[in-house]
Amino acid sequence: MAKVMGKVMGKVREKMMEKMMWQDQMRGVYHIAIKDMKTYYLKPPAISWGMVFPLAWTLAFYLRNPGDFAELVPGLLAMTIIFSTTAAEAVVINFELRLGTLERLLLTPLSMTSVLLGKVLGGFLFGLMMTAIVAAGAVIYLGLQPDFVGLALISLISLMVFSSMGALFSLSVREVFEAQTLLNLPRFLMVFLCGVVYPVSALPEGLQLFSRLLPLTYTVQGLKASFFQEQGAVLAWDLIILFLFLILFLLPAIRLLQRRFS
Repeated sequence: MAKVMGKVMGKVREKMMEKMMWQDQMRGVYHIAIKDMKTYYLKPPAISWGMVFPLAWTLAFYLRNPGDFAELVPGLLAMTIIFSTTAAEAVVINFELRLGTLERLLLTPLSMTSVLLGKVLGGFLFGLMMTAIVAAGAVIYLGLQPDFVGLALISLISLMVFSSMGALFSLSVREVFEAQTLLNLPRFLMVFLCGVVYPVSALPEGLQLFSRLLPLTYTVQGLKASFFQEQGAVLAWDLIILFLFLILFLLPAIRLLQRRFS
């Protein structure tokens, strides 16, 4: 009986230790994200790149092609999501790699996965803040009435996707300027090809097929479905595909970080 009780108590202690370790890892992820927000994201350059630039781009298009501005809101939000989440990603990761700050983080009990998740969460939180401001402005000043549940779901998964994409691209190179240049290529490519300002259906057939390989296409589709109350099946499909993109970006990013320090 004593042996059985001893084994039970041992398993209970193991479970408690595992829970405490998991909680410590999550606290570490949170503190890394908050540190990055204060140090890198909540600064004028990141704010201008994450919110002012998408708004200026959309207004410039609207002035050249006057119409119903409400139709441009999903594209504006999509641009805000992709540019805000990656606004300081190259600096956050590559700059800290050069300074050795990231190495010092890895000397703590935090796992490499937790460190990377903290970096991704920082971009996610900043993007969430910028996206919420733009969405609130659209609802208040344009009188739009979106499906708020659908809007929240598509925005949250998209923020994680593009923050993970920024981490992956940044870890693929070693210099800050290289990461910034590398990130600009997919960002601007997706702005032109994913229905942000021009509908995908207006593109040549070959480019339409190519746009289906880009995650921002599904963000724009999901946002349009949320704002204009389109079929729920469309939104569900967009969410599934974006989740697959999240795995596609996040897992290789974790492996790249592990390879850097293995």
